[in-house]
Amino acid sequence: MRPNSRRGAAAGRHPVGDEGLGRSRGGFTSKLHLSADGRCRPLSLVVTPGKRADCTQFKLVLEKIRVPRHRPGRPRKKPDSLAADKAYSNGPCREFLRRQGIRHTIRACS
Repeated sequence: MRPNSRRGAAAGRHPVGDEGLGRSRGGFTSKLHLSADGRCRPLSLVVTPGKRADCTQFKLVLEKIRVPRHRPGRPRKKPDSLAADKAYSNGPCREFLRRQGIRHTIRACS
């Protein structure tokens, strides 16, 4: 057997279901998918294993947004606009934003 084999992971010794841990070249890693308002205050957060693609969590992050109103009523759930990096530049993400009526700017960040 090769020393690099993933026998432990294949045998189920490292469950990675809901823990937000995933194997990568650097070992166990996690990703934080976060939405924030214009003042950089967090609005929603999703934790996933490090190997998971950013765009797969796009809808979930937006659907988790809840901004309480100052007056009685349901919390606000949809942003007026969105700025994102190129990880979200695929067709399904853009189509979702168009259907929801959310203005968006998606560009390469440096």
